[in-house]
Amino acid sequence: MIIRKSQQEIEIMARAGAVVADTLALLEESIAPGVTTGELDAIAEEFIRSRGGAPTFKGYKGYPAATCLSPNTMVVHGIPGKTTMRDGDILSVDVGVTLDGFVADSAWTFAVGSISPDAQRLLDVCRAALEAGIEQARLGNTIGDISQAVQAVTEGAGFSVIRSLVGHGVGRSMHEDPQVPNFVSSHRGPELKEGMTIAIEPMITAGAADVYIHDDEWSISTADASLAAHFEHTVAVTPDGPRILTAKTGVLVP
Repeated sequence: MIIRKSQQEIEIMARAGAVVADTLALLEESIAPGVTTGELDAIAEEFIRSRGGAPTFKGYKGYPAATCLSPNTMVVHGIPGKTTMRDGDILSVDVGVTLDGFVADSAWTFAVGSISPDAQRLLDVCRAALEAGIEQARLGNTIGDISQAVQAVTEGAGFSVIRSLVGHGVGRSMHEDPQVPNFVSSHRGPELKEGMTIAIEPMITAGAADVYIHDDEWSISTADASLAAHFEHTVAVTPDGPRILTAKTGVLVP
């Protein structure tokens, strides 16, 4: 069941989203060669709680940390710990915040020091795919229009869309209906209506789309050891266009 949000509820989600955005900005400043993912997670949790929020991921189905930190070939759900960042790495950072009963969720893939041109291109394309998907989050379109836009940008650049991982609705719970795939299928998905709030999140690889789950039963990496990138925003469907709730200003896309 798709739960559409009132304007008041969307404003609460935007406040949660501002904490998410500020957390990502703080982590971007903190990411450097020699820093461990465990240290980054501690920075994030302390900051989220200082803003009155709770880290949504911590304790979710037993997940042990405040953030998901996934380096290089790891796509998502990396558990922070002793992994030390090195110059030339990329790190996907996924943050969820619960504030006043509502959730906002966003992810960004950051460069660690100086990265290769190929790695930078992967990041640039994934971010462009996210922007293309958000552009389609308009009244009267379908979820499939978002999926098609993400897939077209990704595959047009020669990269692969991971098909076993998808975006999702978000609100009072971290995962709500509908699913938001990053690829087109025969099912176009539901029509986008005012008050829908969705997490649009391209997850792409420089190689093939196949992935595997690590022994920790959380971390997911590319099967061919190719680099992966992950960008995500929580977006509300409004009469004025897509509203990005995980941006500090809650900007509208014209």
